[in-house]
Amino acid sequence: MQVKPPKASVWRENVEAIVIAVVLALLIRTFAVQAFKIPSGSMLETLQIGDHILVNKLAYGLNVPFFGEAVLGGKMPSHGDVIVFAYPEDSSKDFIKRVVGVEGDVIEIRNKQLYRNGEVVPDEPYAWHVDTTVYRREITPRDNMGPVRVPEGKLFTMGDNRDSSSDSRFWGYVDIRELKGRAFMIYWSWDGESMRPRWDRLGNFIS
Repeated sequence: MQVKPPKASVWRENVEAIVIAVVLALLIRTFAVQAFKIPSGSMLETLQIGDHILVNKLAYGLNVPFFGEAVLGGKMPSHGDVIVFAYPEDSSKDFIKRVVGVEGDVIEIRNKQLYRNGEVVPDEPYAWHVDTTVYRREITPRDNMGPVRVPEGKLFTMGDNRDSSSDSRFWGYVDIRELKGRAFMIYWSWDGESMRPRWDRLGNFIS
């Protein structure tokens, strides 16, 4: 004869299932994947305002408080990676930019053209220029700067919207210990002007 469990037991099992699900979600968010929203146009055209992205927090190892370096890997970012990190001038803010220089690289910009280690970086299909004005380095480092050598443990980053991005040209290097992870997918996108979803962007990988 089948015996039905008491209602209290069923209630407890449901509570336990919910608690386990919440704990797993928190663990995934803390250690594996985190969602971010794009609030500005500094990464146009790659990322649009209103894109919601997923960031792989294990891409470069796991930063654990009180450890001097990343654990479970500690891989360095590569040229072209799109990364999320704590803004060097205000760690309460998260920034997203593209890595154009890693430790030891010599970075220079001449008339909007990026040079790395003395050579033109030609393969940048994501770089976007909308302003034809070229400013001298005495006015702003936007279009002309360097050369500078990226220190050990640091990264040089730039937004894909090269004419309108607050990045390493203006505030310096990103410390690898401040990395949040690598952006890899757009899971939702909302056009605030038309008040409509951008269905064609959902599920797109970020490169």
